Amino acid sequence: MEDFILFALVGFLAQVIDGALGMAYGVICSTVLLAFGVPPAQASASAHAAELFTTAASGSAHLYHRNIDWKLFWRLIPFGIAGGMLGAFVVTSFDGDQVKPFVTAYLAVIGAWLLYRSFHRIPTNPVKLRIVAPLGATAGFLDAAGGGGWGPVATTGLLGAGGQPRFVIGTVNASEFLIALSVSLSFLATVLTGHWEQAGDFRDHLTSIGGLITGGVVAAPFAGWVVKALQEKTLLRLVGSLITLLAGYQTLELTGFL
Repeated sequence: MEDFILFALVGFLAQVIDGALGMAYGVICSTVLLAFGVPPAQASASAHAAELFTTAASGSAHLYHRNIDWKLFWRLIPFGIAGGMLGAFVVTSFDGDQVKPFVTAYLAVIGAWLLYRSFHRIPTNPVKLRIVAPLGATAGFLDAAGGGGWGPVATTGLLGAGGQPRFVIGTVNASEFLIALSVSLSFLATVLTGHWEQAGDFRDHLTSIGGLITGGVVAAPFAGWVVKALQEKTLLRLVGSLITLLAGYQTLELTGFL
């Protein structure tokens, strides 16, 4: 019960931030799971299983408020799904101890990027569709391999290309459900085909998944209030600092300092 409550709290906070910024639910959940000793592949699978529920809730809200650019949505989805499926295959192909340093480094970079964004205003211009394909594939791959990254990579990339924040965040959030679904099905396929030999440990983390789902679904309706209560740069600095600190802690563990 203690573990369930802890991960429910993590899921709640992660979804509040994700709902306000359009990013960071998967990154926060997977980073916390890694900090608790969950192997990278299991951490990514757990985060994506929880996202099936939370992204459905947040995507429905953006659909209701008409925040989705459908032209961008349909350009982004196919490449995101392809990258996500490849990332799931890669992360289950190696031993967790071998992959963990790379995943930790990736999460540290994402945390630093969020901090950077909090101090720099990105101008709004029309998004050039030729960058959508490689951006979607990269975001999908890193999302599956790192346990999170679709929001941070896709949202920041599209905003960096000059996208209008309302439609970028709405479109990325709405598409995240399909990305999480494809990645989750890819993890399931690796289990059924025997490709992922360590997947038996996945059942040990059902309490964590249940907590992340419960906390995330409860938090989803509060996203609008958070946007009004806190400035975007404040949330960016909070999540960027959290991810960077947790990644730093994992690095010290890996190097034997802890």
